[in-house]
Amino acid sequence: MDSAGNYVREEKLLDFTFRKDAYVPYTMFRCSIAADHQSFSDTAEIQLVINRHAVHHGLLDSITAETSGEGTILKITSKGFTSLLCQNQIEPGLKSGVSINSLMDGFYTLPYVTHENNSDTSNYIYVKKNSSMWDGVANLSYKLCGTYPYIRGTNCVRITPYPNPQVTSYTADQLISVGMTESGQNLVSNFHMADINGDFGTYDLQDDDVAARKIIRHKYFDLDMQFLQSPQDALVYRDKFCSRASVGKFCTYSGNNGEDLSDVVSFPGVTSKRISAVSIYGSQSGIFTRLDVYEDGFPHQ
Repeated sequence: MDSAGNYVREEKLLDFTFRKDAYVPYTMFRCSIAADHQSFSDTAEIQLVINRHAVHHGLLDSITAETSGEGTILKITSKGFTSLLCQNQIEPGLKSGVSINSLMDGFYTLPYVTHENNSDTSNYIYVKKNSSMWDGVANLSYKLCGTYPYIRGTNCVRITPYPNPQVTSYTADQLISVGMTESGQNLVSNFHMADINGDFGTYDLQDDDVAARKIIRHKYFDLDMQFLQSPQDALVYRDKFCSRASVGKFCTYSGNNGEDLSDVVSFPGVTSKRISAVSIYGSQSGIFTRLDVYEDGFPHQ
């Protein structure tokens, strides 16, 4: 779609990849297309529709149109509109009595971005210099629910598990593959936070499981004003975030059945787990879907 709202529909995808992840605040889409149209100037929005279901709606990151004797090949990359939450800042300082509703609706109008309805104002956020709106959403999500926010649908921000999830079960003969992942690259063994006077020694946390893996990484940081009511939570939150997606299992099947983040899936080795990542990729060989479930510091019931 261009900035005037005119749609251009292209259906001859040569290849594409789509991904959404519980720890990435936007969907991601990349494709190559044998184009029927000739003009793609002023492109403002990109949509991916599979089986009449919109899975991506985002901003244009880049577009390249290359014409030869065989026609025009388009190459497009796009991030969902919720990526704007990472690119907008609000005035630094203490924001008391803030809710998800007021945080998402009270500062900027971001196109197509929606959110879970939550008016709980029992907590506050402290906006650091150069921090983004998404940082505020993540901090408030943890204080209210002990969770990390995620994107449901194309551009809906949620902080709690989806209440009416699609439930899918796959047997081994329905799958192309199953597998597991494990990563230690983000893990930290020891966290140290200064107190109100700038001195260290009061707030410390050691992750014994990480240290047992012979990963020794010490991180020091100033007093986190976001957690003044419970300073030790600043270390616990960082420990959980550093363990994000550290352990997971996945399955891959042919086609796409419309699963989304926080839907429930079962497959060999996994029973009724919330989906943490969805990857869809396609070419002339067909469309394939990979579903990941994570086991880390944040709840994925």
